[in-house]
Amino acid sequence: MKGGRQAIGVFDSGIGGLTVVKALMEDLPSESIVYFGDTARVPYGTKSKTTIVKFSLENVEFLLRYGVKCIVIACNTSSSWALPTLRKYFKVPIIGVIRPGALAAVRQTRNKRIGVIGTTATINSRAYEMAIQRLDPRIKVFSHSCPLFVPLVEEGWLNGDICRTIAQRYLQPLVRQRIDTLILGCTHYPLLTKTIQEVVGPSVALVDSGRQTAAEVRGVLLGTDILSDGQAHPRYRFFVTDEPTQFNRIGHRFLGYAIGSVERVNGH
Repeated sequence: MKGGRQAIGVFDSGIGGLTVVKALMEDLPSESIVYFGDTARVPYGTKSKTTIVKFSLENVEFLLRYGVKCIVIACNTSSSWALPTLRKYFKVPIIGVIRPGALAAVRQTRNKRIGVIGTTATINSRAYEMAIQRLDPRIKVFSHSCPLFVPLVEEGWLNGDICRTIAQRYLQPLVRQRIDTLILGCTHYPLLTKTIQEVVGPSVALVDSGRQTAAEVRGVLLGTDILSDGQAHPRYRFFVTDEPTQFNRIGHRFLGYAIGSVERVNGH
């Protein structure tokens, strides 16, 4: 079963996709992973659709050099804008983070009022809204972009006054809409779970799209019979397009342990 030994390819605009890698490592502990973070061109969340699609195509091409058996777009912005194009150009199974997150939220909501937070590009794409309404057209979706959350996470300001004040400003309008479920539509946001939960209150369920995506990957690998047989020791490789020091420094916060070796790619 040759396909079983190949790695899962994961890409993100930067470091946030490591929350998806963490979920994959926990759910699929015998799978090898090749991670590509386009740190030189981060953030994607403020860029145009054309640019996001172009960068995403290049990222998939890079991962395919390592013979990956499937690709996870661990970036909500790329998943929002580039997924249909990527599926058209490449034969390898490609999994985005939008549909798994939308599906989990639809299953979770009781009052059919779902909130979505993400980058400006993700929110403008209305990708979550469309995915949710395809699953259940009766659901009302309320979206809000939270551009300051990413720099807060990268600074390590995960709680405290500044973080709470910003979270209140972003989330209060959603709370007023009486949402009972909130999709964390950016891979950085799970690190702010504690603060977000405090602001929205205990009655609002938080959906981490990355965690849901790991379950979807398992299903895809099983369905195509390329799940690892668990005989070989899994290998993890990390590539970035800019100076690896920052990635290494912050990365352990996302993964829960020190990354070790990070390889820099020039002009991928």
